[in-house]
Amino acid sequence: MASGISDVKYKDLDLVKEEVAAALKELLEQSVYEEGDILVVGCSSSEVCGKKLGTFSSEEVGRAIAVTLYEECKKHGIHLAAQCCEHLNRALIIEKSVAKDRGYERVSVVPKLKAGGSFATAVYDILPDAVAVEHIRAELGIDIGDVMIGMHLKDVAVPVRIKTDAIGSAHIVCAKTRPKLIGGERAKYC
Repeated sequence: MASGISDVKYKDLDLVKEEVAAALKELLEQSVYEEGDILVVGCSSSEVCGKKLGTFSSEEVGRAIAVTLYEECKKHGIHLAAQCCEHLNRALIIEKSVAKDRGYERVSVVPKLKAGGSFATAVYDILPDAVAVEHIRAELGIDIGDVMIGMHLKDVAVPVRIKTDAIGSAHIVCAKTRPKLIGGERAKYC
């Protein structure tokens, strides 16, 4: 293994794909979302493989998760955003059209296995016309391996408890967002 990059074939790739699809399905079942919403995902392939964050980056695991999420997001009309690792200041990989439509400022970087992470690198390769941005305000989120995606969610994030609590060996946390409740006791909420 060269400098924290795994050269080991992951034995449970099909199970990881199933767990990813199940987690997204459960999140969507418990969320109100619209076509065009963004799902932000942070992922440590090292954690999925049962290793310490950043020590065992697996290209095949990152790609399997990216492909599964991209295909599932397309079915539901939502956009995938991949959070890069801390070495790229948690920049995000999204489609250029989404960045443009939402007014997100692009940054000039391309993720790699040890600077961005295996998941973000795979998403960059998969998305049509992928770009990097520094900040987004996503409606939905999945955090695979406790990599801290909260900064990229809209202001009122709500934890979503699902049965699928891990992908591989990585703990996962899901979130949805809702509009702020303002106005106090006289207000009527929708």
